[in-house]
Amino acid sequence: MTQPDLGTTYLGLTLAHPLVASASPLSYTLDGIRRLEDAGIAAVVMYSLFEEQIEQESHALHHYLEYGAHSYAEALDYFPKAHEFNVGPHEYLELLRKAKEATQIPIIGSLNGVSSGGWIEYARLMEEAGADALELNLYYLPTDPTLSGLEVEEMYLDVVRDVSQSVSIPVAVKVGPYFSNFTHMAARFVQAGASGLVLFNRFYQPDFDLEHLEVRPNLVLSRPEELRLPLTWVAILYGRIQADFAITSGVHSHLEVLKSMMAGARVTQMASELLKNGLGRIREILQDLKRWMEEREYESIRQMQGSMSQINVANPDAFERGNYMKVLRSWRPDPTGMLIR
Repeated sequence: MTQPDLGTTYLGLTLAHPLVASASPLSYTLDGIRRLEDAGIAAVVMYSLFEEQIEQESHALHHYLEYGAHSYAEALDYFPKAHEFNVGPHEYLELLRKAKEATQIPIIGSLNGVSSGGWIEYARLMEEAGADALELNLYYLPTDPTLSGLEVEEMYLDVVRDVSQSVSIPVAVKVGPYFSNFTHMAARFVQAGASGLVLFNRFYQPDFDLEHLEVRPNLVLSRPEELRLPLTWVAILYGRIQADFAITSGVHSHLEVLKSMMAGARVTQMASELLKNGLGRIREILQDLKRWMEEREYESIRQMQGSMSQINVANPDAFERGNYMKVLRSWRPDPTGMLIR
């Protein structure tokens, strides 16, 4: 029997399979990127270059770093100092350039920002350094009560529009799910120039150290159950929004990859599983993926993409509402005292 074809396409790139390394410490070094390729990854999204890094280099953030230093000094710990970033903008571009020269897989640059400005020029510089595509990571937590949701959305769209217009390579937008109507917002991202949507950016919350009165980062690796949120939205958007979808957060085994493909994703992005259990997991997941497909006589990944999306549902709103009610009614008590779902 012929082995199933795992090939897929994403942002105009032809990939051997849908496993992509998401932005993480795995791509901090050239050796790390080479190891990902040797382990069998289809493409690498480099770790993010932050708007703040670029602005810090030109001393534009001096005011913000110093503001409040004599009042609530503890709050300054929210913002990293310059030396805490991995490397500066120029070193990032050099690493990207070397990675393209040293590998045969697509390398996707990652730019993290929330406002329009001179830092967007680095999108063009990433393209010149050889990036095959660009992932624009938008992470912004509004704290101003006078700032409306509409203003936040327009700010996001301005950045997507400015970045997309500055490069000729495809741009994927990575965002969180916290919009009043994500379907509408997804369509607007595409209208602004996005070729792909990466769902979803994880919402990280810091913790307080009460002994030292410091704000401490609290990074928790993803869990498989976190897949449900991006899975739901990709299944809703597939066929309605003309963009390539990547699912990230919660991808730990071939099962999450299969679910993502059936929802309508082109690729799945992984980091937590590889950080926790090593790069050998890439080939293990690919083997499990092939075995599952062979047992069920799937000939290709393309055959299943979007097969379980909502594209054929006449009334998606009623479908989601009905599913919501079914979930709530599915619980029942166990006479033994245990919970049954």
